[in-house]
Amino acid sequence: MEAYIKYNTFDKEQKDGLKAFSNDSLHYNQAENYLVCPMGQRMKHIGDGQRVTTSGFVQLISRYQAPNCEGCPMRGVCHKAAGNRIVEINHGLRKHKQAAKERLNTEQGIKYRKRRPADVEPVFAQLKHNHGFRRFLLKGLSKTEVEIGLLSIAHNLRKWKA
Repeated sequence: MEAYIKYNTFDKEQKDGLKAFSNDSLHYNQAENYLVCPMGQRMKHIGDGQRVTTSGFVQLISRYQAPNCEGCPMRGVCHKAAGNRIVEINHGLRKHKQAAKERLNTEQGIKYRKRRPADVEPVFAQLKHNHGFRRFLLKGLSKTEVEIGLLSIAHNLRKWKA
């Protein structure tokens, strides 16, 4: 099964393109494990670490540092921190984003992207406007699952009846 789901910055990248100084736009040399900054400096790998998200997912992060940002004409646009620029990259996420971007820009992906607003978004509008659903009334995952389940059943019954 192929996923044709947009990641959080997909629309912005399509509209504006990648910004020259964003982490995602930096060229990565996998063979020698370094990044290249927009001014052409090799950003050396300085270590790996882990970050745990609020949902408990463990991300593997690689850190890279530019050797000399002193006197760089693009420094103010590139970064504002004291010292040389340090970038944290999640290579796994970067690969997933690239694969998703390639799928979404295929003929099939464009077709699915055009169809989504007609398929999915009206359901949320229906729940918000006609049901008056603005927020969950109950607390806790199991209770919110029951609440959204009841809303879904009501929505499906309304569609079935029509």
